Amino acid sequence: MSFPKNFYLGGATAANQYEGGWNEGGRGPAMTDVTTGATKDTPRYGTYRNADGTTGKMSMFGGTLPEGAEYACLDGYFYPNHIGTDFYHHYKEDIALFAQMGFKMFRTSISWPRIYPNGNDEKPNQEGLDFYRSVFEELHKYGIEPLVTISHYDDPLYMEEKLGGWQNRETNGLYEKYCHSIFEEYKDLVKYLRH
Repeated sequence: MSFPKNFYLGGATAANQYEGGWNEGGRGPAMTDVTTGATKDTPRYGTYRNADGTTGKMSMFGGTLPEGAEYACLDGYFYPNHIGTDFYHHYKEDIALFAQMGFKMFRTSISWPRIYPNGNDEKPNQEGLDFYRSVFEELHKYGIEPLVTISHYDDPLYMEEKLGGWQNRETNGLYEKYCHSIFEEYKDLVKYLRH
């Protein structure tokens, strides 16, 4: 049995889980960056700092941030998304391995806070745009087609914390601006996009 000529063999990732470089290249924080690791006995928590400097954690399933508190990364907790598989620093090596495996397509996502660190920034972060351009160019170098997820649980933390996230209609306009930016930037490199 063989695959049809136009069959795309590949793999899939999500920026918030594997990319790393969470506070590099002008990237802003996302909710996943203040979310701890879990075990079979311990759930993931969101960590925060109160206005008086005390700290705490809350359940990521139905927990509520205390009034006046702000999400924060705290000492003594493991945040797995900070490093992931460190694709941010090793994408060229990783893509070369994908090519060796025979990948013809690679599904990835773009980290919204790498493009707009707060979500409502006036202009996109050029370092973020350049990073993904380099990733897509590297994929094409090996004949690998990028399939890009526009947003994969990686919204800018500022929008969640200060604007109320998707419950605030302003977020729709910010998302539209973000989409327009990446569509324009990568129109020559990415044929397949999804939300």
